[in-house]
Amino acid sequence: MKHFVTFFVLAAPSLLFGWGEPHHAITRAALEVLPVWQKEALGGELKQMGDSYCMIPDNVYADKENARFAKMESAPNEVYLKILHLPTQQAEYLEVMRYFMEKAVAALREGRMGDAARYMGTVCHQVEDYGSPAHTVPGDNMFTLLQQFLPPSDAMKDQLMHGPIENGDFKVSIDGYQPKLLGTTVNEAAWKLMHRVHEEILNARSTTVPIIEALYGEEKESVVKHQMRAAVMDAQVVADAVYSMLCLGAQKYAEAEQAALKQVQIGSFFPLEAVSLYYPQAQFFSSPYWGHARSGVILVGGNKAVPLKLCVGSRNQEFENGISAGMGKTLTFLLPKNVYARFTVLAGLHPELGAKGRVEFTISGDGKVLSTVILNGTDPAKLLECDVTGVAELQLALTSRGVDAKSNYAIWAEPTLVKP
Repeated sequence: MKHFVTFFVLAAPSLLFGWGEPHHAITRAALEVLPVWQKEALGGELKQMGDSYCMIPDNVYADKENARFAKMESAPNEVYLKILHLPTQQAEYLEVMRYFMEKAVAALREGRMGDAARYMGTVCHQVEDYGSPAHTVPGDNMFTLLQQFLPPSDAMKDQLMHGPIENGDFKVSIDGYQPKLLGTTVNEAAWKLMHRVHEEILNARSTTVPIIEALYGEEKESVVKHQMRAAVMDAQVVADAVYSMLCLGAQKYAEAEQAALKQVQIGSFFPLEAVSLYYPQAQFFSSPYWGHARSGVILVGGNKAVPLKLCVGSRNQEFENGISAGMGKTLTFLLPKNVYARFTVLAGLHPELGAKGRVEFTISGDGKVLSTVILNGTDPAKLLECDVTGVAELQLALTSRGVDAKSNYAIWAEPTLVKP
């Protein structure tokens, strides 16, 4: 269904925390679409989550009573956890998501609804900050570097841009959105939430420059329009997170939801080598073209995207979910603990572009080779299947084994993790 958004006049810049006041609007919109049984379970804590608890990580100095709900046992001396506001690298923020989700679920199962709601408020804040347009440029939270590329107007030249980019007074509605179950264990749900948040971060990044340009032009409606594009998606991801925690706490899952989680394709997920969700130049390869790994397409000559294609049996088949990659650059994917048992993937070379190529495909788990095969460009694709029980990091690697490196158009199609 269509998501309706209304907004008011842009407020003056104030706090320098991610989103600031809009945290309330985003959290309330997410809570509004929860099923009735979850709203009833939260009771009076439902309103508190939108009014107060979603701000706990920002208010740790002023609200000392609730500050403990935004602290980690592994960092007892850190009152203000920066990682709850700014993403670093996958392994680090995945652990933070898992930690606070686990705290919330444990409190739910023990009947401590007030504690659970506060921990859920902290999770909401982290998700919302990661999807804030003001938190999208790694290492440039105040946008002093970005302003060298986008010189400010005279009216804005002496202002730090973080506050103006994030702040506003608006309402958010995702009416009709149905929250999605992210997992039937905390490990699975946190891992799936991380990948949802990656989508959210990319969406927010697409709004940051338009917001800055609108601020320079003093176009208030345009500022809010682009802020809302980020806020709506943030609310959807928050709804998924809260819904999943409440389902985990009650251990209540619909059969269709559980069935949908039996396997997951990872062709669109970011590997660890894509630092801060982009590939640094150190990860570029020269064979078969100059570029980096791509999701969903393969490049002809490095500049023309065409569908992924493999010879399956005796017929050529196109694939939407998969990865095209180059020689000598490993792709590493984090796996959630004790969730998946098998990994399957179709390995091969593009039957037209890679006919003269020869590539070794290697799958490893935590550095140990699980499966490997050498394929010529004229060979049909090979289905590889591995046991990934207990594996924390899954690695996909390609090595040239022929004389025509420019023809090594290698593809990992439908890479899939499967539960026991």
